[in-house]
Amino acid sequence: MAVTTILMVDDEAEIIKLMSIYLKNEGYKLLQASDGIQALHLLQTEHVDLIILDVMMPKMDGLEACIKIRENNHIPIIMLSAKGQDIDKISGLSVGADDYVTKPFSPLELLARVKSQLRRVNQFNGGAAANANEIQIEDIVINIASHSVTVDQQMIKLTPREFNLLQMLAVNRGTVLSMDRIYEEVWNEPFMDSKNSVMVHVRKLREKIEKNPRDPKIIKTVWGIGYKIESN
Repeated sequence: MAVTTILMVDDEAEIIKLMSIYLKNEGYKLLQASDGIQALHLLQTEHVDLIILDVMMPKMDGLEACIKIRENNHIPIIMLSAKGQDIDKISGLSVGADDYVTKPFSPLELLARVKSQLRRVNQFNGGAAANANEIQIEDIVINIASHSVTVDQQMIKLTPREFNLLQMLAVNRGTVLSMDRIYEEVWNEPFMDSKNSVMVHVRKLREKIEKNPRDPKIIKTVWGIGYKIESN
């Protein structure tokens, strides 16, 4: 069985040392980097299943590193930051992070977030073998088996969470999905006033698949409830 590899990017050695104990106890392989530049170099030579990425770092901070990683990679990313305001969380999610944890944090909480992200990826990839059919919506083709999406025959890059969100809406075409249902199924966590997270991901998804994100034709907003993709 392949070993799951976690890349932890943080310039605070004590945090990496602490988390390495918890991660290794769970059987994960841990790679370490102290800034975004080192992280990008490691990604060129190492297989990585998940990244824990601090925001405030020298040379290249976490937000810039996340943008660079998302240019070529769909690896789940959990961002760490001492900033706890909603706008800081939205900034992290907007550049492609899948989750956000505020410092100081409980190692057990971060470990739980790691397991949740890995479980979500495995669930969607595992279900693909049973249903390798493509879902087509106008010029958008969603391939469940390869976890890929094309728009007008051009491959587009989605984060794992963006793909899961699009897949959920596509599989439930014609059904209005509430924000809490979307969050609980895609994030695999209780809802607890997480509208901003859903809205940010829908906006980013629209920017990638809609011809005019300001006037979306694919993902429709149902005000006061949630979102849907029309059945025809």
